[in-house]
Amino acid sequence: MAAPLISRLSARLLGRTSTFTLALVAGAVVFERGFDHGAELLWDNINYGKLWKHNKHKYDGDD
Repeated sequence: MAAPLISRLSARLLGRTSTFTLALVAGAVVFERGFDHGAELLWDNINYGKLWKHNKHKYDGDD
């Protein structure tokens, strides 16, 4: 079931250079956004309580 689908998809993507280039650029953009978001979540999780956005409420001038 998966083999014909993969075969058709690869034939469409690799059939023309412009389509392959567009798919490559779109994939790179999506990967970059996902990787950046994941790294940001990991950084915030590791440094929870140490960053300004986590402690800003303590220093707001609401006196």
